[in-house]
Amino acid sequence: MPGNKKIVLTGGGSAGHVTPNLALISGLRRLGWEIHYIGSAQGIEKEIIENTGVPFHPIASGKLRRYFDWKNFQDPFKVLAGVFQAYCLIKKLKPHVIFSKGGFVSVPVVIGGWLNRIPVVIHESDMTPGLANKLAQPFASKICITFPETLSHVAANKAVRTGLPIRQEILAGNRTRGLDLCRFHRNKPVLLVMGGSLGSRAINEVIRANLPLFLSRYQVVHICGKKNADPGYSRLQGYCQFEYIAEELPHILAMADIVVSRAGATSLNEFLALKKPMVLIPLTLQASRGDQLLNARSFEASGYGKVLEEEHLTGKALFDLVCEVYERREDYIARMSRSENLNGTDAILRVIERLAVQNR
Repeated sequence: MPGNKKIVLTGGGSAGHVTPNLALISGLRRLGWEIHYIGSAQGIEKEIIENTGVPFHPIASGKLRRYFDWKNFQDPFKVLAGVFQAYCLIKKLKPHVIFSKGGFVSVPVVIGGWLNRIPVVIHESDMTPGLANKLAQPFASKICITFPETLSHVAANKAVRTGLPIRQEILAGNRTRGLDLCRFHRNKPVLLVMGGSLGSRAINEVIRANLPLFLSRYQVVHICGKKNADPGYSRLQGYCQFEYIAEELPHILAMADIVVSRAGATSLNEFLALKKPMVLIPLTLQASRGDQLLNARSFEASGYGKVLEEEHLTGKALFDLVCEVYERREDYIARMSRSENLNGTDAILRVIERLAVQNR
């Protein structure tokens, strides 16, 4: 497409709503696009995106909650303010397309784009759409999805199954660098434990309470979430903890022989692309809308790993399941190798390019 191409990206609230955009940023730059990002001033997206050099534009944002909270009476006004701010920003920037990865901050941006008659692409990682994407659907031109089951939950005339965009750097990790970073050796398998960008108290507590058991079979690298590191374990041989890891994450993933994780769609699809056998501990229905349970069960049914529900989480139960999956790891790797769930970056870029041509 000749001439200057401009796009606004949005998405935030958790790393899973931001990191897929990093894959698109690399591809968009390669194709000559000018990129802007609209997000919340306090969200995790601000720090992540500013590190890429993409101009970041903060707007007001209210969280969309399914439970009672006094903030529910204030946040609709923040959302309305966000819509006005997004509308004005988009009118000034004049993008050809808007791409939304979801999260509560994306709703004002999607509506602001629609009011400016800019085509909007939204992406749904999970099997069923989150509340933000449900609200955004009527304003979207195209809806990119990851799971085939999602087709029954979105408008068929808008849906395109693209898969999830996966960062190329995630696929380019070096096992030796990961081992060196953690001061691990090659004579014992490596177990990676992570609980999402904010960490998981339940997983952290079970791992730390049973470290002697896990360290009897594995070296353990533990991504525990910001402010969740425990200095009391910092000198323990065979155990390495990080609050959060960004640039070195590909090397940590390359080093891991098996993963224990929550079941956010972004992480799951990165593990799948890297062929890492998984033990998944999804968020409970009390703590979420149930999307992680559906994601985890889908991956278990496909033969990529096993699910341990948090209600049954104990040190012994987790250790036994980790050992079971590790012993059968070649079977899991073989099934993941046959997966049709490919990197969705190029497919999404094609959707964006087509809409941009139509909007010129």
